[in-house]
Amino acid sequence: MKNHRLFKNWGTVKKGLDAASIQLSFANHLEYSLSKDQYTATTQDMYTALALTVRDRIIERWIKTQQKYHKHDVRRVYYLSAEYLMGRMLVSNLVNLGIYQETQKALAELDIDLEELAEMEPDMGLGNGGLGRLAACFLDSMATLALPAQGYGIRYEFGIFDQAIRNLGQVELPENWLKFGNPWEIGRPEYNFSVDYNGFVKQTHMPDGRLVTEWCDTNRVIGVAHDVPIIGYGNNTVNNLRLWSARASREFDLGYFQDGDYLKAVEEKNLSENISKVLYPNDQIYAGKELRLKQQYFFVSCSIQDIIRRYLHEHKDFSLFPEKVVIQLNDTHPSLAIAELMRLLLDRYQMGWDRAWDITQRTFAYTNHTLLAEALEKWPVSMLESLLPRHLMIIYEINRRFLRDVSTLYLNDTDRMRRMSIIEEGPEKMVRMAHLAIVGSRSVNGVAELHSRLLRRKELKDFYDMFPERFNNKTNGVTPRRWLLAANPALAGLIESRIGRKWVTNLDELRHLESFINAKNPDESFLQQWISIKRINKEVLARLTMDLTGVGVSPEAIFDVMLKRIHEYKRQLLNILNVIYCWLKLKHDSSFSFHPRVFFFGGKAAPGYARAKLIIRLICHVAEMLNRDLQTRNRIKVVFLPNYRVSLAEKIFPAADLSEQISIAGYEASGTSNMKLALNGALTVGTLDGANIEIMEAVGRENIFIFGLTNDEVAALRTDYHPADYLAADPLLSEVFSLIQKGFFSPEERDLFHPLIEPLLREDRFMVLADFAAYHNCQRQVDERYRDRQAWTTSAILNVARMGRFSSDRTIKEYNRDIWQCTPLPILME
Repeated sequence: MKNHRLFKNWGTVKKGLDAASIQLSFANHLEYSLSKDQYTATTQDMYTALALTVRDRIIERWIKTQQKYHKHDVRRVYYLSAEYLMGRMLVSNLVNLGIYQETQKALAELDIDLEELAEMEPDMGLGNGGLGRLAACFLDSMATLALPAQGYGIRYEFGIFDQAIRNLGQVELPENWLKFGNPWEIGRPEYNFSVDYNGFVKQTHMPDGRLVTEWCDTNRVIGVAHDVPIIGYGNNTVNNLRLWSARASREFDLGYFQDGDYLKAVEEKNLSENISKVLYPNDQIYAGKELRLKQQYFFVSCSIQDIIRRYLHEHKDFSLFPEKVVIQLNDTHPSLAIAELMRLLLDRYQMGWDRAWDITQRTFAYTNHTLLAEALEKWPVSMLESLLPRHLMIIYEINRRFLRDVSTLYLNDTDRMRRMSIIEEGPEKMVRMAHLAIVGSRSVNGVAELHSRLLRRKELKDFYDMFPERFNNKTNGVTPRRWLLAANPALAGLIESRIGRKWVTNLDELRHLESFINAKNPDESFLQQWISIKRINKEVLARLTMDLTGVGVSPEAIFDVMLKRIHEYKRQLLNILNVIYCWLKLKHDSSFSFHPRVFFFGGKAAPGYARAKLIIRLICHVAEMLNRDLQTRNRIKVVFLPNYRVSLAEKIFPAADLSEQISIAGYEASGTSNMKLALNGALTVGTLDGANIEIMEAVGRENIFIFGLTNDEVAALRTDYHPADYLAADPLLSEVFSLIQKGFFSPEERDLFHPLIEPLLREDRFMVLADFAAYHNCQRQVDERYRDRQAWTTSAILNVARMGRFSSDRTIKEYNRDIWQCTPLPILME
């Protein structure tokens, strides 16, 4: 471009990192981008102006990064995930750019509070649970490690839902996170792709022997790209998160409009845009299930087409595709990408099956995130036949060839063939998406040592027997930039004052903290500062709790937190039963030693998961009764914090004393809240499940509270388990159940909680009663340890000091070393 100097000079004005430059940019955006002045600007306007100011300082690095990737024709990793739980971006971006203090200074001179502006930002509504938060941590680490990477996902207009607690139960409200737009994203309407559904498949044998396949008479939707920059810490790398929104191929039918049928005129637009409307529509009904399948195919089709477009910009054929492209599937949601790449190679690029399959298998890698059989996605064959007929044909052919390989390797083993088939036979034929992902990938990994071992020995044993070289473990991790440096600045500042700042990108450096708690010569000043910071953080959470719930809590109490998606296997029910048990002990036994404790719960239940929603109601009903008990309310309180999300977690984790990680052994793949809480100095009470085992190995058995059945013990007990026997052996536990069954906590609806309690007495699938006594006794150990504040604080410091292996930087380095093999490419600014 001839006027490149003009662009260069203009850019100089917008990239200064000092307070004066930031202040000038902020004022300019307020006036020229938003048409506001000091009299008309709202706090929302000021947040937007600041976000645009920060984005200006990202843009040059963003462009430079993509230019260098293009120039060097790098091997890139493409991360496909249905969720990205990004949280708020402002503070994280300021921290990673290294301009938080300068920005704070610039705004303070204008009498503007940076924290107040940060509170105006909504959490990005792109995820729900640990899967999405892990993806967000991974994006941060990829950029920090200067890896050529790009994320792909869906730009959900309304996220999953905002949770309100009304009438002591969960109510779902629209999560309108885009109400004021998203200043971090840049729309890319020039990057749009057609996505087809329905129709029929026509195959023609050509005179030269080729088989030409056409997918005809389809319903078409357009996917439009929106890009969000992902900033590395302390470097100039800015990677890209590309999100797809759905648009109609024909947004407006003038003929219908002119005839007065105004709804019909925009019907296609509305139906098409539903695809990117909401994260995880309720799949308890057929229409919701069909919409979820549409969503999954929509995002993988757009992403695969975009990856191919980028590749063909530099290459004339597909001979180097697996050398330049690696696609990581974050769980089974994107596994249709395997069939889609095959479709494009076969039908659009006229490639033969063997070559297309070789390219596909060498390109994909798959991460499994669950041990729950019901969570391993399956789709009805009939639904795929209607929505994606060509893909079903391809899946059948993949399965046919795969089963031939199985049959030749394992002669006459029809049971094995049935177990391994991608198609599950039954009253309704189903496509097993995890099997498709395994067969179509060169790498399959679990996310914690126990999880990976159980995949090899149990859930996916047949596949491990056949493809042992594909299976590996990559224990999850969390980014210390967000979860310590940004979320807990006071503690981060104390750590920096003693050991410097290398820990931000090398979390193993935290080990140096151990020298300050040497048993022979502890640093009393350090210990007292640590205690003081925890106290201040608890005071902040106490004020927030009052604002959100109207419940007053004392920072002198143990802050006991259980924050995660509500699910029976995570056993929030075990926790609340123990709360009632302790309350009854306080009522019956005046000598019962119990340090004041606040039990914090938080998490969302899927709208169609009735029993999970009932668990929330039980917690809230128990809180209602216990918090008004004049006899005990200064010693025991229960709080359900509504609308749990990243920005709320960032306020809770620094204040937590105790982290509840109590899933039944063998069910939690990994967990990452356990890592975030330990990184902020909370001690863990947990089972030998998921990453709890590795945390125990890292911090030492004496610095964690472990209880309950092991995975092997669970399996052994299940063959002869009688849950009612445990109730009969404990009169106080029987009283807990009696109170719930008789409606003590729900006097207006006395049988409200029968659907929760009766299954526990009959089958107790997640062994709440089997682990109850061990859990209660473990909590008594917690109480005893907390009374020795120096011992507790020493354990808390050791938890932080020994969290090095749980950095997502370590996880990503392992993915890259063993699977991706991308070369880091530092970005140098001129």
